[in-house]
Amino acid sequence: MPSKEFETLPNIYLVGPMGAGKTTVGRHLAELLGREFLDSDHEIERKTGATIPWIFEKEGEQGFRSRETIVIDELTARTQLVLATGGGAVTQAPNREFLKQRGIVVYLYTPVEIQLQRTYRDKNRPLLQVENPEKKLKDLLDIRDPLYREVADHIIETNQGAARDLAQKILNLIISQNVQK
Repeated sequence: MPSKEFETLPNIYLVGPMGAGKTTVGRHLAELLGREFLDSDHEIERKTGATIPWIFEKEGEQGFRSRETIVIDELTARTQLVLATGGGAVTQAPNREFLKQRGIVVYLYTPVEIQLQRTYRDKNRPLLQVENPEKKLKDLLDIRDPLYREVADHIIETNQGAARDLAQKILNLIISQNVQK
């Protein structure tokens, strides 16, 4: 049940690279706010009945991105939500517009070294199933960082601190700046 104290705040959307902690921090943030938490990647899997690696294999990245845009449009039209987006969601212009226009966007910035530590064993990340995952993460961040910054109302570094503390920091920042969209 949404907390009365925070019910006037718009949706909060977390963007950033894989391994930034969007899902973990997002769950804690939703708990603090008394809101529903959703992860766009999990919603894509739920709606399709297929895993993301399977979608990438059968439809390619563009097929996945098309599905992702539909899901982000649907989810951002809802209210009282904390949403963690997939790392590449910002590569699609419609997604950037949905996020910017429909809520508060927080970019969870994480250096490549930390991303690698957090993701290198995860076989559910199709873009990292390459010979040099560190180079791939760096290349992705080089392309996506300007897009994350373009949509972000706030930027938080996630390379230090517990997820619960980062969620509280985000909430404090939003409240102190009284961002209302």
